[in-house]
Amino acid sequence: MAEFSKQWCEANDPEMPWDFDLDKEFQKLGFGEWMPLICEGYGFVGIQKLLDGTKQCVFKNYQTGKHKEIDYNKLTSMTHKDVWIQENGKQ
Repeated sequence: MAEFSKQWCEANDPEMPWDFDLDKEFQKLGFGEWMPLICEGYGFVGIQKLLDGTKQCVFKNYQTGKHKEIDYNKLTSMTHKDVWIQENGKQ
C-alpha cells in the first residue's frame, strides 16, 4: 500500500487523504537518528535528524544502490526523479 505524507498531499493533491505528517515524524527522532519511512509522493525511503538538528529525507537509487540526502526544507516540490537528475545531470 502506498503511503503519502501530509506535506506532499497539501502541495500536490489537497483532496487526497494523507497517511503521516513529516513534522511529527521528525519530532520522534533524536539528534543523530534516522528511521525508515517511505513517502510514495516524494519518493524517499527514510528520514534522519543530524547532530546539528538538520532534518533530511533519504533517497535511494535502486539501480546503483547509492543514497542521497536532501534537506527537508528544500524538499517541497522535489520527487525521486528530480533528486537523481540534480545529482547526475540525468536520470
